[in-house]
Amino acid sequence: MEQATLQRPVPMRGKHIPAEGEDGLFRQSWYPLCLSTEVAAGQVLGCTFLDGKVVAFRGDDGVVHVTSAYCPHIGADLSVGQVVGNNLQCAFHHWEYNGQGQCEKTGVGDAPPKAACLFVFPSQERWGIVWVFNGDAPLFDLPDMGYPDDELAIWTYKMPHAWHSDPWVFAANTPDMQHTKAVHKVKFEGGDPHDRIAWDPWGLQYNVKAKHQGGVAIDWDLGLRGTGFFWRTGTYDGFWCAAVTGFGLPAPGMHHVHGAAMVRKTEGWEERLRIARGLTERTIGEDERILDTIHYRHGTFTAADRTLAKYLAMVRDFPRAHPSAEFIR
Repeated sequence: MEQATLQRPVPMRGKHIPAEGEDGLFRQSWYPLCLSTEVAAGQVLGCTFLDGKVVAFRGDDGVVHVTSAYCPHIGADLSVGQVVGNNLQCAFHHWEYNGQGQCEKTGVGDAPPKAACLFVFPSQERWGIVWVFNGDAPLFDLPDMGYPDDELAIWTYKMPHAWHSDPWVFAANTPDMQHTKAVHKVKFEGGDPHDRIAWDPWGLQYNVKAKHQGGVAIDWDLGLRGTGFFWRTGTYDGFWCAAVTGFGLPAPGMHHVHGAAMVRKTEGWEERLRIARGLTERTIGEDERILDTIHYRHGTFTAADRTLAKYLAMVRDFPRAHPSAEFIR
C-alpha cells in the first residue's frame, strides 16, 4: 500500500525584529532602574543596565543621579564608593564626581583632568521609581496620570527577579488584542478597538470600554511610549485608578518589572488602593510564566493582530543607540 508523503511545514515569519544589544545597540526609551527607596540620601546603588553597570546616588540635596559605574582614573567600581555632600567619591583614590559627571577633586590634591568624567544618563523620579533614558537626551517624556502626584495614594513595587525576554516583548502586550482577551479575560464593547488607536512617532494610545473578570466595568485610556513602559488611567468598577508598568533592561534578553498602582486621596482611598493593587498583582501574575519563557517572533498573524503587527513594525524601526557603551562596560 502506497504511503502518503507528508510535506514538511514551512515556518511563516515576518521581518526580523532586532534584539536588545544586537549590533551593540539598544532602543532609546525610558526604563525603570530601581525603586526610590533603594537610594536613600547619602546612598549609592550599583545596577546592571543595558550591557554594563551604572550607579544611582542621592546627595544631600535629595536629587538622584544615574551615571556610569567605573571611575575613569583606574576603573574602580563606584558602587563601592560613597556619597560626599552631593558628589560621588571613588573608594580607590577618593576622586569625586558631581551630578554632571565631572571630576571635581582628587584624593591627593592634583588638579582633576578635564577628561575625567562619567556618562550621565537622563533620569527622573516618578511614582517612587527611578527612571533612566538610553540616550544623550530623551526623545519623549513619561506620561501624566491626569492628577498631580501629591493628590494620589501610590503603591510602588518591584518584581523580585528578572524575566527572560526583552522589555519590548512585555510592551507588545498592550496592542495585542488577542492576548488581552485570552489571558486577561477582557470583553471589549463594540469589538476590538483597532480603529480607535491614536498613533504618534513614539507609541500609541487608545480607550477601552469593556467588562473585566467577574463582569467588572472598565473605562480605561491605555498608553505606550517606546518599549520601556505602559500606563493606564480611568475607572474600574466605578472608581478612578491608574497604573504604570515599567520594563527595565538589566541585560540583553532580560527585563525587570517595576510599577505603581494609584488612586485619588479621597474618602475610601485605602480600600480602593487595595483593589487596584490586587488588580495589578493578578494581571502581572497572569503574564509572568508566559513572558519568562517566550521566544517572541512575528509569526503567522490573523486579522485580530492588526494593531500588534503595526506596533511590531514600530519596534523593528525604533531608534537604537548606545552612547554609554565605552563607559559602562
